[in-house]
Amino acid sequence: MFDFKGKVALVTGGARGQGAVEVRRLAEAGAAVMIADVLEEEGLALADALTKSGLQARFQRLDVTDPSAWQAAIATTESWHGRLDVLVNNAGIVRRRSILEMSVEDWDLTLAINLKGVFLGQKFVAPLMAKSGGGSIVNIASNSAFSAHQDPAYTASKWGMRGLTRAAASEFAALNIRVNAVCPGLVVTDLNRGAPHLAPMIAATPSGRAVEADEVANLVMFLASNLAQSITGEDIVIDGGFVALSAYRSVQGAGAAPAM
Repeated sequence: MFDFKGKVALVTGGARGQGAVEVRRLAEAGAAVMIADVLEEEGLALADALTKSGLQARFQRLDVTDPSAWQAAIATTESWHGRLDVLVNNAGIVRRRSILEMSVEDWDLTLAINLKGVFLGQKFVAPLMAKSGGGSIVNIASNSAFSAHQDPAYTASKWGMRGLTRAAASEFAALNIRVNAVCPGLVVTDLNRGAPHLAPMIAATPSGRAVEADEVANLVMFLASNLAQSITGEDIVIDGGFVALSAYRSVQGAGAAPAM
């Protein structure tokens, strides 16, 4: 369904978790994928595994908060394949602390990685992407960008990402660059399987389960592909109905099955 042959993609936070799934899917669809992360051991191992499978992948260390690191990553990508067609701004952190509990340092770090990193990625990627004929930027936000998540820094960063996505989509339209945000709900990966917050969140989700990383990757692939050429400036929620449906379901008795 997705054909990325001849395309080049860069995925931040691509060494593990959701990012690694996106990397693998893009590579399997024919893209040459730059795995950008601070996790060198895991990133190199993933690149090596994909290369041994006959796919195109390379690791580049990238601290998304560092402008010079972004410039180096873009230069390496251009020297590798001469172009860039897809950027997935996937890198992010969460601290799970309330306003009263959160330190200023945790606030600054979360906003730096989750929001400043996306700004820098869009800023430094756009010239090469435009020179390549255009492309697609997919920012990984969260359904917390539509609700009052009890994590102020994470929530603020994801709300901010929605605005940054729209600003970039407007500015880059003339460059034939589309910019969209994917807003997942609870995603289960090897990093959080068994965490205590999973069960109550799943119980409140109308679909009755968490979102799988492959499902998020499907949406990322669609938005990055030519199938989505008329979609830009959008923030698309993928959370099993958590944001849209949970409140009234709880009032109506936690989603009792309708009478047939």
